[in-house]
Amino acid sequence: MLNQISKSQLDSLRLWYLVQHSLSSYQQLIHFFGSAEQATTPKNLQQWSKLKLHKNHVQRAEQFQQASEQKNFQSMLDCLIKHCDFICLAEDSNYPAQLRPYADKPPILFGQGNLFNLSQPQIAIVGSRKASPHGLQISYDFAYYLAEKGFFITSGLAQGIDQAAHAAGIKHQKTIAVMATGIEQTYPAAHVELRQQIVAEGGCVITEFLPFTKPLQHNFPRRNRIVSGLSLGVLVAEAALESGSLITAKLAAEQGKQIFAIPGHIYSEYHRGCHQLIREGATLVDHPEQIIEDLALPTQWQIQQQDSLTAATTSDIPEHLQTLYQQLDWVGQDLDTLASKFTMTIDELTAQLMELELLGLCLQQAGRYSRCRAATAPCFS
Repeated sequence: MLNQISKSQLDSLRLWYLVQHSLSSYQQLIHFFGSAEQATTPKNLQQWSKLKLHKNHVQRAEQFQQASEQKNFQSMLDCLIKHCDFICLAEDSNYPAQLRPYADKPPILFGQGNLFNLSQPQIAIVGSRKASPHGLQISYDFAYYLAEKGFFITSGLAQGIDQAAHAAGIKHQKTIAVMATGIEQTYPAAHVELRQQIVAEGGCVITEFLPFTKPLQHNFPRRNRIVSGLSLGVLVAEAALESGSLITAKLAAEQGKQIFAIPGHIYSEYHRGCHQLIREGATLVDHPEQIIEDLALPTQWQIQQQDSLTAATTSDIPEHLQTLYQQLDWVGQDLDTLASKFTMTIDELTAQLMELELLGLCLQQAGRYSRCRAATAPCFS
């Protein structure tokens, strides 16, 4: 449960509420007025009609000062305070760095559980809702192995492949569920217990959608871009030709992510989607270790652990290093790239990177700086 909603969060929530999840309108209004705060002042709300916005947005802006709309907005805020453990804005330092490059990144994330998990290395596992027993077992086995190796398993909380992947990730306290509804709801309803287990066992559940948002059909592709965007790669464990998981694979490919697919019998309806992905360039895998190898991550992922280094959590990272740590990724960035993101001098940046290295949170390799696994498995050089 949230203690309170900050001023900056309130401003962004007000704008997100008025545009009803429209990314283009949200970005347009911030660009025009300079901030969410300015875009939603009573005076500037009256200016929305002069912009090329959807008429529903203009109407909501004009009616926002009415008592009924204020009551609805307050009900939404009360719901967030009751059901959220965190609200994360795109401009916050702890916003997941892997989502930052995308123009369609969610401006707000609502969540339960540990926000720090979102910045950990993740592999998405997706597939058919109506999966075969074989597909469910494969999804579970791959997820279990990858979670044991230190990866968080990210999926969409759906029936079938998603459910099996989450269940395996829970065994190692490493799974993240991305929902297509408001934070107070669970879809499908049968997964209330699964969702509770995810949070109780150290994972987290997130959504970009405001409270009272129903599981509308067009919300699921939007959710899928977050699933793939958070992840280093996407595994399609089992999918028919009409499976919605192929949309996730398409989005992941557009984001530049590597797609993995598990093959099946050539006459199996359950695997035709996977076979099609392989024909289109997805990487065929029959063992989870192949995914780790093909992602070509820095060598700390394959080197045996050393007992001399201890795991790190958010509380272990000194406050003055947290912003830099959040900017690091799992692939690596050179010093010039990192320097362009900060106003500090090169000497100051280098000193902070060295501190992170000494804490076991950063690895410097061939002139590139990347994160280490942190959270539950330190990295080693």
